[in-house]
Amino acid sequence: MNYEQITICLILGIVLVLFIWGKWRYDLVAFGALMVTVLVGLVPANEAFLGFGHPAVITVGAVLIISRGLSSSGLLDILTGKISSLSDQNPGKHIGVLGGLAGGLSAFVNNVGALAMLMPVALKSARQASYSPSLILMPIAFASILGGLVTLIGTPPNIIVASFRQTTSGEAFGMFDFAPVGAPVALAGFVFVTFIGWRLIPSRRRGEDNAGDLFDVSAYITEIRVMEGSSLIGKGMKGISEAFEANNAKPLAIIRSEDRQQIATWIGRIRVGDILIVEAPAQGLDKLVSSLDVELVGTGSEAADDLNSGDLALIEAVVSPGGMIENRTADSLNLSNRFGVNFLALSREGSATRARLGKVRLKAGDVLLLHGLESQMSSTLSQLGCLPLAHRGVRIASPERAWASIAAFGAGIVATSTGLISAPIALGLVAVAMLAMRSISLREAYDAVNWPVIVLLGSMIPVGGALQTSGTTDLISSGILVISSDLSPVIVLILVLLITMTLSDIVNNAATAVIMAPISVNLAYNLGVNPDAFLMAVAIGASCAFLTPIGHQNNTLVMGPGAYRFLDYWKMGLPLQLIILAVSIPLILLVWPL
Repeated sequence: MNYEQITICLILGIVLVLFIWGKWRYDLVAFGALMVTVLVGLVPANEAFLGFGHPAVITVGAVLIISRGLSSSGLLDILTGKISSLSDQNPGKHIGVLGGLAGGLSAFVNNVGALAMLMPVALKSARQASYSPSLILMPIAFASILGGLVTLIGTPPNIIVASFRQTTSGEAFGMFDFAPVGAPVALAGFVFVTFIGWRLIPSRRRGEDNAGDLFDVSAYITEIRVMEGSSLIGKGMKGISEAFEANNAKPLAIIRSEDRQQIATWIGRIRVGDILIVEAPAQGLDKLVSSLDVELVGTGSEAADDLNSGDLALIEAVVSPGGMIENRTADSLNLSNRFGVNFLALSREGSATRARLGKVRLKAGDVLLLHGLESQMSSTLSQLGCLPLAHRGVRIASPERAWASIAAFGAGIVATSTGLISAPIALGLVAVAMLAMRSISLREAYDAVNWPVIVLLGSMIPVGGALQTSGTTDLISSGILVISSDLSPVIVLILVLLITMTLSDIVNNAATAVIMAPISVNLAYNLGVNPDAFLMAVAIGASCAFLTPIGHQNNTLVMGPGAYRFLDYWKMGLPLQLIILAVSIPLILLVWPL
């Protein structure tokens, strides 16, 4: 090994360790790796940022914008609601209906977006049927991942593999070139999770409460009335907050003449007779009442109902991977003053807490209970990088515009499938058309793009290129061939799929595809066989991350709402990956013969 090969292997080794450790977000790690490769001369300085203009990056960004545009139209929400009504009290049927919809949508829209639409429906239907959401959330998340195997735009690894093929051979995979292998694999996986897989998951009910609510707010929400002579009279928002903080309590909202306003956005002064909705421990109520000269007028469900009425709303939301709020504390974000929301409770892996919430560093998959203005909650959650766990009840504001968006998307799919226009150009035109028709606003388009994933791809593509230009891919391929010298190319193909699956379970699937695509092609060339078969194995393996909550964003998103433990993913994920292995290898050999 020469200097360049040793250096790139060391950099990639550190990157993989940091990805697994998770101390720093993956986009920061990837961009740091890019900067280091430039400093040590592995990537020329004038080529450092070419990855951000790579067709794969443009395609992923366009798909995310289109997915948001279709979702914003309201048509997908209505379709989701109508199909979900077909399910009954049987978990298998719920999974069959919602999982089938998730998989179907994920073939053409971002699978994280598809899961985000279906998760509130799944939670609501599970609660109505009186069984644990844990039985259906993971299977639906897995079904959504499986749906992405079918088309070019279904998942980032497919896009990366197609772009890499175009770079090396001059031809990219078409829109449905993945379907002959991906569709049967997705179907086999879907049948497993629908009829068998969900039975392997422990049934857990968060809090074991009858209503199935994630948090019981009535236990610590109280209403007090300001009496004559109270020290609160004449105080504004800041003075009220300081007075309650001194008594280990927190004001949430004010009621004056049936008008309810959140304290964080309220402008005024306290008067006699005002009613304050307060978060306070039961054991400190007597001290609170006497020290502030107030009267206790409501506790429990009455106070909780007032907190969730009028213009105010209680919202359960899950922290998305890569969201602004991930790895930060509520205090550092100043949630109350900056975003106008109160952070009332946190649930992590099935355990709810209210202790020292402002100091807790939030993780992807955490479920938060937030309180604020209902009209602003949607945009606030989008800014924070959280997904609501309650159905939004979206209506179509303009049916003509919604159908026009779907027509534009369909035209883009046809143009790409027939080879008339390349995928990045066709999907870019669809995104522009949606913006021109005002199916989605410019702000929504920017919010729709998962920028951490874009930074990850734009950074890792040049690093993957350095893997090739330094000769490291040839070195790794030669090493694998030496180890497997007595094995047939079919066995090597199986090893590529297994290695890719394993890597994807511990690092981001897009990064896995960037690393494994050039290695697999070099292996194929050295064996003298068809490289397309090995690229298909990489596409399948990089997308099928089912063993850990960190392998795919969907796995992370359902961890909190489903109260899953790390090993719960193995119970259904391991047999599913074995099924995928058994089904995909014969299909790859049939469709893309060696």
